[in-house]
Amino acid sequence: MQPVKRKLTIIAQDPAVRIDDRIVTEQVEVPYERLEPGPWGHRVQIIDYDASTDHFETPPSKGFYGKKTPVDPFQHSDNATLLTDPQFHAQNVYAIVMRVLSRFEFALGRRVGWSFRSHQLKVAPHAFSDANAFYSKDDEGLFFGHFPGRNGTIYTCLSHDVVAHETTHALLDGLRERYVDPSSPDQAAFHEGFADVVALLSVFSLKHVVGKLVDRAQGAGGAPGSSGPSDRIMKAQVGRDELRKSVLMGLAEEMGSELSPIRGKPLRSSLDLPKSRTLLKDDPEFLEPHRRGEVFVAMVMNAFLDVWSEQLGTLGDEHTTSYDRDRVVQEGAGAADYLLTMLIRALDYCPPVHLVFGDFLSAALTADCEIRPDDERYKFRKHLLKSFDQYGVMPTSKGTAREPGLWEQPGPDLDYSGIHFESLVRDPDEVFRFLWQNQEKLKLYPHTYSEVLSVRPCLRVGPEGLLLRETVAEYFQRLEVPASELARLRIGVNKPLQMKPDTTVKLYGGGALIFDQFGRLRFNITNRLDNATLQNERLQYLWDYGYFTKHAATARPFAALHRKRATGAYTRITEQWL
Repeated sequence: MQPVKRKLTIIAQDPAVRIDDRIVTEQVEVPYERLEPGPWGHRVQIIDYDASTDHFETPPSKGFYGKKTPVDPFQHSDNATLLTDPQFHAQNVYAIVMRVLSRFEFALGRRVGWSFRSHQLKVAPHAFSDANAFYSKDDEGLFFGHFPGRNGTIYTCLSHDVVAHETTHALLDGLRERYVDPSSPDQAAFHEGFADVVALLSVFSLKHVVGKLVDRAQGAGGAPGSSGPSDRIMKAQVGRDELRKSVLMGLAEEMGSELSPIRGKPLRSSLDLPKSRTLLKDDPEFLEPHRRGEVFVAMVMNAFLDVWSEQLGTLGDEHTTSYDRDRVVQEGAGAADYLLTMLIRALDYCPPVHLVFGDFLSAALTADCEIRPDDERYKFRKHLLKSFDQYGVMPTSKGTAREPGLWEQPGPDLDYSGIHFESLVRDPDEVFRFLWQNQEKLKLYPHTYSEVLSVRPCLRVGPEGLLLRETVAEYFQRLEVPASELARLRIGVNKPLQMKPDTTVKLYGGGALIFDQFGRLRFNITNRLDNATLQNERLQYLWDYGYFTKHAATARPFAALHRKRATGAYTRITEQWL
């Protein structure tokens, strides 16, 4: 019988992180598939080409991966092999990319495609000599640089969070391709903040890593005279503040000082941010995508801290002085794993254009409530509401009688006449017919270009085994007019004062339709083209930061963004928009 999973060794954090002078590794499970040398599978192809030297590295032999019984050729490798063997570097990026991909597919309940036509994402672990790593849609791949460090060459492909971060960019671009459009400061920041959160929670869901951090929180890593960590940990050492300082801050320190230009230490800088309800509104520094993305990371990770701390409180009472070490680790990794799934699942409940943080908060609350109506296990919905509010972010939806912040459901008077259920769950033309005959009820803008971008049937699995069948469809509207014509639209959208009348202005709108298993619409999650407040704020923001006067398209927007992170160019938003 063909195996379902394959175990492969990866570096769990950065090569600079050591336990007993050994690099921290982990065997992770990825879906089993037939592999060609590369490794080269049906979704990911490792191509080890270095443009700096015009050199192709010999890929790992098929013998490693083509056997009936999967083997892990680097399970017992020493530090030197992990650092210098390009064949391990190829395995490392393949396993991490596939692990992140499988997490997305599990959370969303379906296959997740890339944003380009090819089925396979190309990954170059030694792409160039530079302190950078990025995703490029035009090149259909992820590209990892290498550069001289204090103690030898630094390979960005060996950093778990860098690889996971770039993989998330590629997946998010496939799920919501309009999120790279010029829009609100929140939308520009979301790509970076969400990629950071996925990378951090992916690391934190590894029990071995959590155990290492918890052991360090109790001192030297073990009881006096013992050869390993103690099986008990003092209660006072894992309170919320202690977890933040010793565990999360410890993780931030271990994100590799050599690699700080690539990632900017998002966790440390995020957890250092003061909780302020005016930070995003009043501080110009936080209009820059990476800085604003750090606020997103802070909101999510503070909620994670609150949940973990609260869960530990259930392990004893006021007389308890210590906790079982394995339970502490299990609660932390379990909470990270649950939150990661919850946040990925929220993407389906986000509008496909003009995303703001409040939209994502409503999406996360609704997606979780749909699959798990009872929030008692972790209370993440309660903690996310609290954490986002501390930074002045409220859910876009006012909520329902059921819970605050949930998306409201449409009215019952929609027209389903002539709609074929079997076609509705897979055919964009059938979804477009539904939109056409419900244009007024769904409040679509008339007489403009409209398109159904995707139709995706899903089978989601809840924590208690509850199955939820849904179909998610995205639609998009676009209107292109000279600035002088905006007033004639009579929707309240005005050009910025200094904009020339002949400047071409593009207005976007769109929504996500969530159909239940019977083909009935449960949610129409939309940012409308004729939303005057949204469109005016967007046009003014783009005008203030040079989009209409300095527009220059680039094939590698994420490379430009990450290079600006490396150079600290945070004073103005100058990233290149698509």
